[in-house]
Formats: sequence, structure tokens, C-alpha cells
Amino acid sequence: MFQKMFGWIVMGCILLTGQGVAMSQSNQKAATIVVLLGPPGAGKGTHATAMSEHLSLPHISTGDLFRENIRNNTVLGQNVKSFMNQGKLVPDELVLDMLFQRMEAPDCARGCILDGFPRTVAQAQALDAKLSKNTRIIALNFNVPDSVLIERITGRLVCKDCKKPFHKRFDPPRQANVCDTCGGTLVTREDDQESIVRKRLEVYHEESQPLIEYYAKKNDSLREVDSQNPKEQVFRDILLALSTLKTKESL
Repeated sequence: MFQKMFGWIVMGCILLTGQGVAMSQSNQKAATIVVLLGPPGAGKGTHATAMSEHLSLPHISTGDLFRENIRNNTVLGQNVKSFMNQGKLVPDELVLDMLFQRMEAPDCARGCILDGFPRTVAQAQALDAKLSKNTRIIALNFNVPDSVLIERITGRLVCKDCKKPFHKRFDPPRQANVCDTCGGTLVTREDDQESIVRKRLEVYHEESQPLIEYYAKKNDSLREVDSQNPKEQVFRDILLALSTLKTKESL
């Protein structure tokens, strides 16, 4: 209850600053975009779910959008799968149209939480170009060593139905391979195999990490989060980071 009340207070403070507008110039409602940075397995997806509930903002995961297209065997899904299975970043042209279409939905009028985008400076610049100039962007960087990440990722499970995440060691379900929430089957994603994880981390360090510097230089947009701490502490740190951001006139 305390965390939920704190979350409402934080979001109220952010939105009442008047620093954001909606995704398009024609939409006049305030909007705040929370960008989650950090390598795969840093906890972005887990905490994005909690942030979405507490701050009443939709959680948009590019990974989930990719997997939805893969399940539906769309042309986009077929192309995305070939890159994900090799542990490579999906090319920008396969990401941008899909993501921006999602962000135009009515539930994003007040903003959203972006998990998995942007991954490169070029994508961040494309996001900036899409948003109106005074939309508020907050970037949270999740810090964690590679050795910890490999253990986290290779033990991950996800519900096929409701997408709730679990972990074989750190957050196991009450019944093996069964979701606590909906009773769905838990599976290990193909892209969570160790060989693919190592490749993804290599790609992240080479291509995505410059985003930290990009947002650090961008109007005090960046905040660091130590995601090695227990999950509850990390979430408190996230809310604290959001509550202490300085107000800016525009991006």
C-alpha cells in the first residue's frame, strides 16, 4: 500500500510540472516517457510491470511486440526471429513503425514506459524526432555485472498466457512450470539460452551502452539504479529517482 501511494504521488508530481505533451502535436494532454536502459536481464521488464501499475502508465516492451508478431507468423515476425535467434539487435526499420503505431494508442496519451527501446543512439534520436519538443523523457539506467546477468537470464521463465515472469532460483512458481496468477504453462524463451545471452551482452556493450552518455547529457534526463539489490529495494530506488528529477522547460 505504501509503495502504491508513493507511486501515485511521484506520478502526480511529474505530470503536474506541465513539462510533457502527448505523442503528437494535436494531443494537448501532458505526457511523460520513461525509458528503461540497461543490459538484458537487468530487471527492466520486472520493474516496468510494477511501475505500470503504480504510475498508471502502459508498459510497452519491444520484445513482447516482437514475440507477438513471431507467434502470428507475420512477415515482420519472421524477420525479427532471425535476428533474435542470433543474439543480434533488430534493425531500426523493423522496430520504429511497429513501436510508434503502438504509442499512438489512446492509453499512451499521458505517456508510457519503454522497455527495450531505444537500444541505440540512432533510435533515441528517432524517438526524440517523433515526440513533440516539450514531452518529458526520463531515462533509468539499471546497473548489474555480466556474471549476474547470465545467471538471471538463463533461469528465467515466463507464462505463455499472461506473460508474468518467474525465475527458477530467485522467484520460482508455487507449482513447477505453472503460473501462480493464471495457471498457464511456464516456458523458457528461446533467446534466453546461454550462448545467445552472451552474444546479446556483447552486442549491448558495443552498440547500446552509448545511450547512457546520450541521456546523461540530455537535460538531466538520466538516473542510475543499482539493480543488484533485492527487488523491493530496487523498486523503492526507482520511485525515489523519479521523484527527485529536476523540472526543465523543454527537452
